[in-house]
Amino acid sequence: MIDLTLVERSIQDTIFANQVHWFAQIDSTNLYAMQQGRDGARHGSVYLADEQLGGRGRGDHRWHSAAGQGLYVSVLLRPQLQPQELVWLPLMAGLALHRAIGDATGLHADLRWPNDILIHGRKCAGILVEAQTDAGQAAFAVIGIGVNLRQRSFPADVATPATSLELETGREVSSEALFIALLQSLHAELRKMNSQKSRAHYFAGIPDRVESISTWVRGRNVQVHGPQEFSGVTAGLSATGFLQVQTAEGMRTVLTGGLRETVL
Repeated sequence: MIDLTLVERSIQDTIFANQVHWFAQIDSTNLYAMQQGRDGARHGSVYLADEQLGGRGRGDHRWHSAAGQGLYVSVLLRPQLQPQELVWLPLMAGLALHRAIGDATGLHADLRWPNDILIHGRKCAGILVEAQTDAGQAAFAVIGIGVNLRQRSFPADVATPATSLELETGREVSSEALFIALLQSLHAELRKMNSQKSRAHYFAGIPDRVESISTWVRGRNVQVHGPQEFSGVTAGLSATGFLQVQTAEGMRTVLTGGLRETVL
């Protein structure tokens, strides 16, 4: 069990202070957080589980969430965004998670647009953002994050080769240290978003920041899968946060779906 006293002591200067809710077992932290959002839960509410029975990734993929093996957390935000601005939240969360993993472990992770964290080409974390809109504005959003901490093996049917932070570091990784670093990093991103001249100004800086930590957004041969199916070479992010891919037929923008590397 995670030491919540230590966590709370370390996040008192964040919006998440005194708002962490822990579950030994839950179906899905994201599903629970979405219901809590509909029931009026506060901005900055955090839902953390030791085990998920129905953990989910993007596209209804299952997220393997064995007891005591990972960090399974969902954060409820009421950021007052326009619906078209919600595309930035997975990237904002990716930047925060990338920094948190580095701070807690010293590992240099890679961000695969839009929501996967990889180390040495193997997936160690994923992000799932869900939202509910009301009267043309995002009423609330839930950022779900799953991180592989202690796994030594993985189900054979995972879509991307997987790893865990302890496999990569060769040592024990503190759940508390990673969780604290994650909440502090998310708080820092939200503070930047709210303190700059405009939210548009903050969002405009995200593509360059993502490109600085990702080997996937430019110059990578990829196969796009999901509703859109095509292959090409990644050519950076658009001004609206979507991935651009140069194909034989011209430049295309990936609005949804995922990526796999194409070996030529």
